[in-house]
Amino acid sequence: MPTLTAPDGTELAYRLEGRGEPLLCLPGGPMRASVYLGDLGGLSNRRRLVLLDLRGTGDSAEPADPASYRCDRQVGDIEALRVHLGLDRVDLLAHSAAGDLGLLYALAHPDRVRTLTLVTARSRPLGVEFTREHRDERAALRVGEPWHAEAFQAYQNLMDGSDSDADWEAMTPFFYGRWDEAAREHAAGDAAQTNKEAARLFSPWDAFDPDGARAIAESWDVRVLVVAGELDSAPIPRVGAQIAELFADGELAVQPGGGHFPWLDDPDFFVRTVADFLDR
Repeated sequence: MPTLTAPDGTELAYRLEGRGEPLLCLPGGPMRASVYLGDLGGLSNRRRLVLLDLRGTGDSAEPADPASYRCDRQVGDIEALRVHLGLDRVDLLAHSAAGDLGLLYALAHPDRVRTLTLVTARSRPLGVEFTREHRDERAALRVGEPWHAEAFQAYQNLMDGSDSDADWEAMTPFFYGRWDEAAREHAAGDAAQTNKEAARLFSPWDAFDPDGARAIAESWDVRVLVVAGELDSAPIPRVGAQIAELFADGELAVQPGGGHFPWLDDPDFFVRTVADFLDR
């Protein structure tokens, strides 16, 4: 994999997939290696994906200072990647927890960002959090699924303070629009791909200034697409709409039957939606 050096000397690795204009892709987790993104359902046929392994994940080195796992301290890594690639402005895609990092980068460097695509993404820099009520609401949509009873009990255990690996594994079907063989195979790599120490340090609330961020977002020259899955809780579609409305030029796309990894549930819809937005 090609590499670059972050401002603090940490070696970062990234993967290139496909052809066309570059699209910088930030993986979620938080702090999960980018391999789980695959080729984003074939988006690589429309764009050249630049899939970064965040520091301490995948083929990127662990930093000397663990405090640098904080998402606000990784903003410099994204800027270093832009410079390394020789790009004046970038199209940036952030999935899940990486929405926090993608937003922080775009807020810090709005002149360097042409578009921001938030795929089932967190938006803590804007003061938006996903609640237990949101998760309960989405879970209720899956009552007819054969795995629901076991998964919902595990989910309740986790909400009540459990940190059991067995509970996390049992509730995993909620993250997918279809709990089929492809979803099971995708889910199987999660634990091995995630830096758990880094995940705990990634998004403290004191890393954010929501009032300042909203003031910038409502006036900046960055087109934003918020992709929400119909069955996903992070964000549920109406919260996705609220996020999109915080931007001067934001829009929402809700993927029917989509979960937290919408490129797996309906690749054609996902690729068409994101590529058409980028090419507009």
